[in-house]
Amino acid sequence: RAWLALNEVVIDRGNATFLGMLDIYCDETLITTAQADGVIVATPTGSTAYSLAAGGPLLAPSNPSICLTPICPHSLSFRPTVLPDSVTVKVVLPPTSRHGTAQVSFDGKNPQTLYPGDGVVITTSRWPLPGVCAVDQHTDWFDSVTRKLLWNAREKQKSF
Repeated sequence: RAWLALNEVVIDRGNATFLGMLDIYCDETLITTAQADGVIVATPTGSTAYSLAAGGPLLAPSNPSICLTPICPHSLSFRPTVLPDSVTVKVVLPPTSRHGTAQVSFDGKNPQTLYPGDGVVITTSRWPLPGVCAVDQHTDWFDSVTRKLLWNAREKQKSF
């Protein structure tokens, strides 16, 4: 079954109360087995939402990329990773997982249950979604994250 998401695809432990396990592939190569509450696969548009709250980076919409952000990973070395948008990301609930199910959702909607051995394949669309700009794509984006997220907003130091 195919789903569309503008912001992110989230694969998490669902109702389980203990640590989840997910095999993560990039272009059919196993890159890691995540022991975490889940993983967020975000677009640049989605990077300012759940991914940012989970410690992921801000990605400018003009940056053709996918952000892989762990949710409460068990290892401090599992950090958010920015991948080119040309890759295919696959997240699989391994048959050896401690719990029987996981959950996947698309922009926080349409939750689906994953069973051991099930996986989700994530690719970017071949048809990018055009945006409307008041000034230009960079000025509009920085104005938006500064205004809405108070990005780097702080009182300036006074001179001596």
